Amino acid sequence: MLQGVNLYLIGMMGAGKTTIGHLLAAKLGYQFFDTDTLIEQVAGQSVTQIFAESGEAAFRQLETQVLAELSPYTRLAIATGGGIVLKRENWGYLRHGIVVWFDVSIEQLCDRLQNDQTRPILSRPGEEDLATRLKMLSEQRQPLYAQADIHIAVLPNDSPDAIAERTIATIAQSCEKKLAATKALDRFNREAPYHAQDQISD
Repeated sequence: MLQGVNLYLIGMMGAGKTTIGHLLAAKLGYQFFDTDTLIEQVAGQSVTQIFAESGEAAFRQLETQVLAELSPYTRLAIATGGGIVLKRENWGYLRHGIVVWFDVSIEQLCDRLQNDQTRPILSRPGEEDLATRLKMLSEQRQPLYAQADIHIAVLPNDSPDAIAERTIATIAQSCEKKLAATKALDRFNREAPYHAQDQISD
């Protein structure tokens, strides 16, 4: 039912987008890409190095460049960086496909990220503890994440495979509803076609 439409996976760092993205791609016969990995290949540097040497603005520009280059293709499952939703321009590319938000609690994110030293946006010196920093980022981004087409709430005991299966089932339900709505609209148009002369003019 997807007809090759790309899946764009969004959510906070540590939400499991890469792990679940690999599983989704395998189950759907899609190719998998991770925007952070592609950025590192384009820049010839790690994400940490890009942040340290060029700053976050340069990283965000590379992120948009990578997204723009991926969007014309089809049958892709794409794990995006947690902050990709912050740039309005990026939504123009994300809307080419189905946007899936993996919503993970702050407590789960803390458990997953407490020993992770590879996230430059979390390792800035002199700032808040991990939980406070994650909460601030989440509050900033949540209204943007909520614009996703599909919302998957991730529970503490959910396995990646179970999340992937639930994601596919939810996407299928969404596609079925959209198809039913389209058929209903087509049927209405056939039964009651629009005629300009039926409209009352001033």
